[in-house]
Amino acid sequence: MKKSLFAAALMSLVLAACGGQPQQAAQSAASEASAAASEASAAASEAVHAASEATTAVASEATAVASEAAHTATTAASEATAAASEAVHAASAAVASEVK
Repeated sequence: MKKSLFAAALMSLVLAACGGQPQQAAQSAASEASAAASEASAAASEAVHAASEATTAVASEATAVASEAAHTATTAASEATAAASEAVHAASAAVASEVK
């Protein structure tokens, strides 16, 4: 009977000792997984912020280029209009001198 009680006590100690470690390992793994998820979330948030800043920068640059192109086109159109006006004036003068 003493042997049975000793064996039962020994088994109880072994089960208690082994039973606590897996729970600690699971808690440690869960804690590490939570920390990794938090880090991944922070990295994703930073990536979204960086993408937003890059999009804003690209949009600003595109707006500046489009504005410069519009200004150049307007200047060219104005110069072409002036040249056409001079050509019409010269043609009118030539026709008038031919008529005389």
